[in-house]
Amino acid sequence: MKEYDVIVIGSGGGTKISTPAAALGFKAAIIEKDRVGGTCLNRGCIPSKMLIHPANVATMIDEAKKFDIKTKIESVNFAKIVKRISETVDNNSNAIENSYRKKNLKKLDFYDGHAKFVADNIIEVNGKKITAKKIVIATGARPSIPPIEGLKGTPYMTSTEALRNTKNIKKLLVLGGGYIACELGHAYGALGSEVHMIVRSIFLRNEDKDVREQFAKVFAERYKVHYASTEKVEYKNKEFLVTIKDKNGKIKVLKGDALLVATGVKPNTDQLGLENTNIKVNKKGFIIVDKYMKTTVSNIYSIGDCVGNYMFRHSVNFEGEYLFNQLYKGKKDKIKYPPMPHAVFSYPEVAGVGFTEDELIAAGKEEGQDYIVGKNTYSKSAMGMARLSDHGFVKLIFDANNRKLIGAHIIGEEAATMCHHAIQAMTLGAKLDDLLHMIYIHPALPEIFRNAARKAREEFDSWE
Repeated sequence: MKEYDVIVIGSGGGTKISTPAAALGFKAAIIEKDRVGGTCLNRGCIPSKMLIHPANVATMIDEAKKFDIKTKIESVNFAKIVKRISETVDNNSNAIENSYRKKNLKKLDFYDGHAKFVADNIIEVNGKKITAKKIVIATGARPSIPPIEGLKGTPYMTSTEALRNTKNIKKLLVLGGGYIACELGHAYGALGSEVHMIVRSIFLRNEDKDVREQFAKVFAERYKVHYASTEKVEYKNKEFLVTIKDKNGKIKVLKGDALLVATGVKPNTDQLGLENTNIKVNKKGFIIVDKYMKTTVSNIYSIGDCVGNYMFRHSVNFEGEYLFNQLYKGKKDKIKYPPMPHAVFSYPEVAGVGFTEDELIAAGKEEGQDYIVGKNTYSKSAMGMARLSDHGFVKLIFDANNRKLIGAHIIGEEAATMCHHAIQAMTLGAKLDDLLHMIYIHPALPEIFRNAARKAREEFDSWE
């Protein structure tokens, strides 16, 4: 049985360990059953943003009329857009795989197949058993399909298929109100589809309450939203019929050319043979790890979506780099996450970092005593006026006792870029006075951030 210094299962964030370990001369193996590069490259962050950007361009053209510019979109070659995206993604994935197969790193072995544990330290792949001094599980997650009557067996799409679809869809039905549903709903809608969102309760559940409310309002101005539960799905004569029931019990049947199911994800841990090991998972199937990313088996570690601490590529990159330093650089510290940001690349765009006001209220905090909020709209800024912004704001939350920034939530144009101002400030432990001491370029969007800080100062002054 071949023995390695380290085996990594999963070629997404797991490459943060396998490749540098091999570069240092350790004997490493990486196992991948799907396309090399993981979810982000092949069916997540990268292809979705490559689809969303043309959608945003189309949205800008559509909104040009408010600037007294008359223009229109003559046509959208949706198939060509998707083919270009898929070719770009596949070329990147193939390049990584070719480097593995050509053994650009002599100490790195690539296994193209499904990994399954047959014992704590033994993995079977392609009929071969291999072992290692250390094993890292980085298998990610996949779309979770709800048990809706009639759904199974129909040609519905998940995000995976939606990002590869080359057919023009006249009317798209979308199940879900999370970030994947909102991003892909916007992408398809802006590029020509009539989009109907079927949302059980609220959009973007984990966002700050003010962001949720404004997002729902603005999003519904462009796309049709149905707040209802999905009771049944049928597929007849190449058409989907989705039966929904609203909060008042009213039944309605929606018809569409395609159905996108984007109701959440589940960890890829159920086919790893973990029952043959002492590796424990929680009730949702996520692998349980300690503060060193170690599982319940001493020499086996896990990172990324299959752990579920955070479900972002930037978070698994951080975890992978941390674990590599622990295993091969002699560091022995517990993992300590800096402020973890996120963004939703829909319309409107959303970004956030730190505590939401909802979380502080749930913890028994009281505004004005435990925390202070400063909020400013896009429209009340020079650049917002230039852009004729009719929505968008920056909301900053400060600890009332030490005046440190503890949360920032942005909705509007370039929210994800704007948020980096808050990410840096929180990472460095900046206080309100630090944010107000710096000079902001005039006129630029970050002045909205400054104006929100000024509003917070006014709140502090009135409270004190």
